[in-house]
Amino acid sequence: MDPQNNMENEAKMFLSHAKTLRLHTGNIVNRNRLKKKCPSSPCEELQDCIQAALTDWTAARKPVSNDFPDTLDCSLPQPTDAIPPEEREELRVSVKLFLCDAVESSIRDAVEMACQTLAVSQLDSVIIAPTWPLEGESQSLAHLQPAWEELEALVRSQKIAAIGTSDLDKDLLEQLYNWAQVKPSSNQVNLASCCVMPPDLTAFAKEFDIQLLTHNDPKELMSAATFQEAVQEGTQDLSAADWRLEWVLRYSIIVKSRGIIKAKGYLVSAGKARQ
Repeated sequence: MDPQNNMENEAKMFLSHAKTLRLHTGNIVNRNRLKKKCPSSPCEELQDCIQAALTDWTAARKPVSNDFPDTLDCSLPQPTDAIPPEEREELRVSVKLFLCDAVESSIRDAVEMACQTLAVSQLDSVIIAPTWPLEGESQSLAHLQPAWEELEALVRSQKIAAIGTSDLDKDLLEQLYNWAQVKPSSNQVNLASCCVMPPDLTAFAKEFDIQLLTHNDPKELMSAATFQEAVQEGTQDLSAADWRLEWVLRYSIIVKSRGIIKAKGYLVSAGKARQ
């Protein structure tokens, strides 16, 4: 039998038995430099990374075993992923966590996976991008509170140093600030929908020492169909079972003294859709 086909068939068997899929793209900074065309959007970048990670994992499968785990780790750890202890003080680890499924336990799972992958005990900052309400519904404090309480618990256990929000207007940011025990240290604003920072938001952030940042992430980082396509392409299995994204964590490792990104990558968790 063709060894390549054998590895692909084995990977398909693992996928068919698994209930949860976890993967790490590794440091994509060098990968992006090598590509002739840079991704045009965060979604395209993530799709490329998922396909590449699954392709590499499929090609590196070990000989078949009878042990099919419920949680399948499709990561290929690289020595360069971990931060050496002697370099930790020189680096800042910033994270943005996109919740695709409204399960608060996902936040702890994502943070712990990030700490383990990068070999750190604490993340310097985590910005949360919670699931958005259904069409026609507006974002509310009640919608944000469960996720924020989970983040606060992680701050208290020293897994995270600072926590921030994404796409909150002045009124909602003020409500969160007044309610929260651990105050937001930052709020990201999407300049695609707002070319200039709203004056009321700027004034509030300045008064309460909240850093305003910009981003270009869409409300839905990746659609279910696009993720399914990435899994099928990466595993060369068009009959792959439907997978739904649970969360996506994007990390950046920044050299403090120079302000440059040393490493960037994604951690992804998905669950098999109920039949």
